[in-house]
Amino acid sequence: MAVLALLATSLQAAPTFTGQDYSGVYDCIGQDGHEGQYAGVVTMRLQPEHSHGDYASYDFKLEVPEYGVYLGHAAAHGAQVAMHFGLSDPATQDVGTGVATMSTDARGRLTFHKFYYQPAYKGGNTGTEDCIRR
Repeated sequence: MAVLALLATSLQAAPTFTGQDYSGVYDCIGQDGHEGQYAGVVTMRLQPEHSHGDYASYDFKLEVPEYGVYLGHAAAHGAQVAMHFGLSDPATQDVGTGVATMSTDARGRLTFHKFYYQPAYKGGNTGTEDCIRR
């Protein structure tokens, strides 16, 4: 009987998403360990069917002129966001994972600071980004 109760509990609908939605377009300045300073645009789009309580799921896209478009996804809990991204050409091994902290600046704009790690890109790489939502 306990197994049936557990199964019934797991089949119930997930709680409604109650966290802050970080969807939007962000202008970013980054500092890459191999490439130096760069500018890019991040777009995050909430996936409501995969978000519940204060946990959020996002489609993630980073566009960097002269480098390309990095597609990925992000998972958030409160102000902490994990991001996975990769350039569409697998030969570059330009794929990474980042962790970001969301905050609001003095002008009331949503911002995030991200640290990322790329284990295979040019023998390994790290960098940071600071982004402001438009």
